[in-house]
Amino acid sequence: MKKISITDVNSYVAPGHYDMTAFRLQGKDETGNQSFWMGKSFFLPGGGAEWAYEDNPLDKVYYVLSGEMTVKSKTETFVLKAGDSIFIGPNEGREIKNEGREVCEMLVVISYNAPQ
Repeated sequence: MKKISITDVNSYVAPGHYDMTAFRLQGKDETGNQSFWMGKSFFLPGGGAEWAYEDNPLDKVYYVLSGEMTVKSKTETFVLKAGDSIFIGPNEGREIKNEGREVCEMLVVISYNAPQ
């Protein structure tokens, strides 16, 4: 077991993201977890991430802790509120944006390996 507090980790720049701060809480470097990594992100109103992941074979889950986040695929739009989560499958593109008026706090879980 290895306990990690958000005060134990440094923020990092997430490529393609804007007006946000990201922290990696779990993962190979943080705790030795070899299956997935987990981060906590804080998105200012208007903050988000550009279209991405269409060529990414990894499973992703977003879980909104507070605020709201709009998630768009090529064909659908979802507004996630506190307590909502979304699964983004392998090679499934997405764009996200905090269209609300409050900071959105979100947990992000991404596998290290493509599903078999």
